[in-house]
Amino acid sequence: MDMKAHWENVYTSKPSDNVSWYQDYPTLSLEFIKNAGLPPQAAIIDVGAGASKLADYLIEAGYRDITLLDISEAALHVTRQRLSSAQVQIDWLVGDITTLPLQRQRYDVWHDRAVFHFLTEEDQKRRYIEQVKHALKPGGHVILATFAVDGPQQCSGLNTERYDAAALHALFGSPFTLISSVQETHITPWQGEQRFVYCHCIKRELSAPAADSAIP
Repeated sequence: MDMKAHWENVYTSKPSDNVSWYQDYPTLSLEFIKNAGLPPQAAIIDVGAGASKLADYLIEAGYRDITLLDISEAALHVTRQRLSSAQVQIDWLVGDITTLPLQRQRYDVWHDRAVFHFLTEEDQKRRYIEQVKHALKPGGHVILATFAVDGPQQCSGLNTERYDAAALHALFGSPFTLISSVQETHITPWQGEQRFVYCHCIKRELSAPAADSAIP
């Protein structure tokens, strides 16, 4: 399946507030970002930003270095129109997160709500995690939300992977420390229920070389 074509069709055939993952206010995402205790100049990337309102509230909270990434140009267009008068510079990236070139150690926060669980092939997961390792600063925060173990097996006509916090952390491995996790029952616009798990990890600081291993 052509994933770009699939998501372009989703966002051109439905109102942005009539998709199952829509949130009028992204409570948990904002709480995790706030709890990271970062200054307004912190660089935040929202992966799979789509038409999400997270950026609106990040701007309202005073953040000024925001990157919005999605495979669907139509989805980002919705947000561009909504934020056209915002007094802040936003970087707009259109592409597949597993292949799109990203700047090394650019971001303080990597946020993803509901992209990673669509990656069902091992190579996709590996490349996504390598992107996180590459683009996140040492000491940076990963805030990742996927379907929980009792969440949907399909969404938007696509198969999904379901996780608990331990399984997510195990995939990302030792470079990341799991700080906290929480489960959420998301209510869809048509009053259905979707179970999510949110994880907050920190990328470990690079260790300084031992004195006796220094090159003369």
